[in-house]
Amino acid sequence: MRPGELIAGDRGARALRDGDLAQAWAVLAEVMDPEVPVVSVIDLGIVRDLDWRAGHLHLVVTPTYSGCPATEVIEGDIRQALEQAGFAEPALERRLTPAWSTDWISDQGRERLRAYGIAPPAGSASLRGASPTVCCPQCASSDTELLSQFGSTACKALYRCRACLEPFDYFKCL
Repeated sequence: MRPGELIAGDRGARALRDGDLAQAWAVLAEVMDPEVPVVSVIDLGIVRDLDWRAGHLHLVVTPTYSGCPATEVIEGDIRQALEQAGFAEPALERRLTPAWSTDWISDQGRERLRAYGIAPPAGSASLRGASPTVCCPQCASSDTELLSQFGSTACKALYRCRACLEPFDYFKCL
């Protein structure tokens, strides 16, 4: 239920049908992150669980960080895509524990980041604080330098490649 809505009956509740969950996963694979529109919510690993409860689709979503300004936009995009696909009143549960980690980004998501010009996280989030070897997404050189701890968003750092001289964002390990 959304704020301001009146309490109503089952509002489109129905029995789970064969293929519903697979269809929902397929729909979610097309919902792109608004800040990096080449990676889906599935690529990012922020959809943690998907099941059927009380006649409706139920999702557990973990934002990339608790203060992410795109969280509500992402949740709205998820809800809209699922409703357009025929899932009435999908229930989204925002879960902050365990905290999202860049380890949850899929291999496909990492490749999509690289192709888009953003260096994907190097190594594991368990290596926080360690200086990663960040390869340039343009020329693949590892001869890069940190320019700023903060790039176009708080979850990225700004680097420059010494080989091709191009600046680029690096998706920090979180």
